[in-house]
Amino acid sequence: MHFSCMDASIAIKPVFSRFQSVIITSGTLSPLDMYPRILDFQPVTMASFTMTLARPCLCPLILTRGNDQVTMSSRFESREDVAVIRNYGNLLVEMSKIVPDGIVCFFVSYTYLENVVASWYDQGILENIQRNKLIFIETQDSDETSMALDKYHEACNNGRGAVLLAVARGKVSEGVDFTHHLGRAVIMFGIPYVYTQSRTLKSRLEYLRENYQIRDSDFLTFDAMRHAAQCVGRVVRGKTDYGVMIFADKRFSRSDKKSKLPRWIQEHITDAVCNLSTDESVHIAKRFLRLMAQPFAREDQLGHSLLTVEQLESESQRKRIADAAHQV
Repeated sequence: MHFSCMDASIAIKPVFSRFQSVIITSGTLSPLDMYPRILDFQPVTMASFTMTLARPCLCPLILTRGNDQVTMSSRFESREDVAVIRNYGNLLVEMSKIVPDGIVCFFVSYTYLENVVASWYDQGILENIQRNKLIFIETQDSDETSMALDKYHEACNNGRGAVLLAVARGKVSEGVDFTHHLGRAVIMFGIPYVYTQSRTLKSRLEYLRENYQIRDSDFLTFDAMRHAAQCVGRVVRGKTDYGVMIFADKRFSRSDKKSKLPRWIQEHITDAVCNLSTDESVHIAKRFLRLMAQPFAREDQLGHSLLTVEQLESESQRKRIADAAHQV
């Protein structure tokens, strides 16, 4: 017998009943309108803010095809496609040549990760990657994963560089930060949809459909894009940090997918980076990393992402704060 809570509002209801004012905030609360429906509350105010940055430290890229023009996707019918797996491998090989220190890669499931790694071994791709960086793999064993993380950190710290192959919804994607050199690039191999044949998921979708009029496709896409945002957000953990975010699946280029990413990622996704090949992505990433490698001091942030006491108390800044509060 297996018990599962279908209604997330049950968990948060005691918080709403105990406190008069509740602020729910996160960098991955997107789209905002889904949360009041799932948690069953009426928000007084909803607002989405961008990041205040002194330089463009995010470089999101949507990779839709390999250099051979084969479409990249982790769709179920494409998961055994040798050409897709090879193109994913070639992308990682090329990125391992240009990205310093650490690269974190996320797959949609442990099974897919194992199948891809086995195919890369047969194709000689793993050997090509190891010429540039060491490879570590997340497994379902927590002790093995902890050891892999420790060795990954060690390889990044001593200048050897490393690649970490992990899984969306796994330990690495949920609670591990890859600050600064520990994550200069993150690659999302596919869209991390949850396993749709699960009885628990089917029951929850039925519950949401009947009680909150949330369509199955809307919830599944919302859930998948939320996890994708959590994965890529692991590599940018501060205003002085920077990283390349690669969404390696053609479906990411669709507006119904892009619109569900957080605003601080969306604003850096232009039409020019929504339909890239492997070579085009590598070229843009190389140019971005060269720019980010330039000296950047605390003084460069003053007036942009950092304010002095004098600037904070100035009349112009007070007016900006008042205007922002009025818009919310």
